[in-house]
Amino acid sequence: ISCGSSLFNSLYFLKRGRSLTNTSFSKPLSWITENKCIPAAFNLPHGTLKTQLRGLTPRPPIPRYMSSRAPRRRLPSAFPVLDGAFQPIHNHVFEENARNSQVCLKRYMELKKKVLNGGGVNAIAHHTQKNKKVLVRDRLRMLLDDEDYLELSPFAGFGLPYGDIPSAGCITGIGKINGLWCVFIANDATVKGGTAYPITVKKQLRAQEVSMQNRLPCVYLVDSGGAFLPLQSDIFPDKNHGGRIFYNEAVMSAVKIPQVALVCGSCTAGGAYVPTLAEEVVIVHSIGTIFLAGPPLVKAATGEEVIPEDLGGATLHSEVSGCVDHFAAVESEGYECTRNIISTLNFELPEENTTEVEEPLYSAEELMGLAPKSYNYSMDVRLIVCRLTDGSQLQEFKARYGTTLLTGFARIEGHQVGIVANNGELTYEASLKGSHFVQLCDQRDIPLIFLQNTAPQPVHTLSQAKAEMNTNRLKAQGSMMSAVACASTPKITVVIGGCHGGDSYAMCGRAFDPNFLFLWPNARVSILAPGHADALVQEERETVHINEQLKKESTAFFSSGRLWDDGVILPQDTRKVLGKCLKIIKQQEYQLSKEKPKSQLFRL
Repeated sequence: ISCGSSLFNSLYFLKRGRSLTNTSFSKPLSWITENKCIPAAFNLPHGTLKTQLRGLTPRPPIPRYMSSRAPRRRLPSAFPVLDGAFQPIHNHVFEENARNSQVCLKRYMELKKKVLNGGGVNAIAHHTQKNKKVLVRDRLRMLLDDEDYLELSPFAGFGLPYGDIPSAGCITGIGKINGLWCVFIANDATVKGGTAYPITVKKQLRAQEVSMQNRLPCVYLVDSGGAFLPLQSDIFPDKNHGGRIFYNEAVMSAVKIPQVALVCGSCTAGGAYVPTLAEEVVIVHSIGTIFLAGPPLVKAATGEEVIPEDLGGATLHSEVSGCVDHFAAVESEGYECTRNIISTLNFELPEENTTEVEEPLYSAEELMGLAPKSYNYSMDVRLIVCRLTDGSQLQEFKARYGTTLLTGFARIEGHQVGIVANNGELTYEASLKGSHFVQLCDQRDIPLIFLQNTAPQPVHTLSQAKAEMNTNRLKAQGSMMSAVACASTPKITVVIGGCHGGDSYAMCGRAFDPNFLFLWPNARVSILAPGHADALVQEERETVHINEQLKKESTAFFSSGRLWDDGVILPQDTRKVLGKCLKIIKQQEYQLSKEKPKSQLFRL
């Protein structure tokens, strides 16, 4: 630049190379033009370069695609292929892991059978024959496009102090309705008559959280008898108890997350607020009712006898109170009406992608032998990654630094992801590497997949040098925790082995709010791994007791029974589940209006 080069350099320094149009000045260029000395670069025609700019060759203008409907394609990639072959020296480890996986699979199938049986044979007969209602899984078949839905926490409610509550008394998940992914919350009235237990409330709140985090429409299939009164202190008073469900409904409506309720049974007491806070409500004649207190309580209070239909049935609420918007003569009509409501939502979905994705080069069934029985039976995590990614490919990041943490870019069913996987202890170098990579993915809006298998116990401090090393490790892990916590890109965590101690936080454990978190059946979740209590406890008797407690309370099924995760998945199904989650997360891009209005939609 022949004129004003020092002025231009000063401007560059002020803005650190960023565009001048982003400055905070009210008249960004007026103070320049007053000097009557304008850098030549500011007078160039759009899309061209003058040769006096240091003799650079002119370039053609960059094409700009203004239409959002223009076809898009991913950048081409040729990521290196991972070697997934086993070494003969690892055969005994593989076989031991496979035997342990078979034991876990047996327990998995036992619980799955209990889940499908719901409240038992007698309760099912009462529900279908006396009450003339459809079973909850048959209801989902009528509501959803197909049975290829993602069920969340199916084992919730097992092994609780107050007994087994199959599926926590309700089925939650994500399925397609007219091609649109929607969260569903469906009460199962065969389980304790549809009564809400503390675990029921927790499961419904988690489903709403998934809906909010991923901006998914939410459909409620309501058939509830209200709260289980003997446990009211764990259901009613606190912030994340029953009232939070209604608070979430209001907030979800305010941020334009659609909600539809289908009343296909009783909505008694607190359950009555679920449909009245939804944006559109369908009620089924003769079986759907909404009231705060049922006929028995009316008779006890006033002596008056009244039938449910007159007290709060479909005719009353569709013709008199206005609490509902649509009247369905039979259940099947109610689900058809709900599907039609979903079709009115303001989404514009892309055409189905017919491009075939490249399958992994190695069999997913072999993951049963790679799922570690314990931390000592862990194999190179690349053997797992190459059975999950497209074409078994991975572009490693910092491959030679912090080697106990694997980081890199890959594709899973066509979706680009960043993978963060434990491959040993989370050392100082590994933590810095993880922090860098997480921030890099956040910068590029690339979803993160965490494969978690953390060290079984904290690191011992046996010398001053070791103390200094551990202090540096803590600082680096704190840096990685901050990066994970503050990353706005979607995060999915799969616990493939151990989930123990502070390392699990840096690897996006439950407390760090991943979009989804799943466990393999062999997974262990506890502050210490079983057998390592002596790291913190000195007395032998107490050590034995705590190790027994850890063994019982750290299993994947104990965890899932308490809703510490979104479900136990089989290793061979991991790729399919991850692909589905990535599609679900991406859907929010297709909602046409997402601006936040001033308040929720109020009913009459």
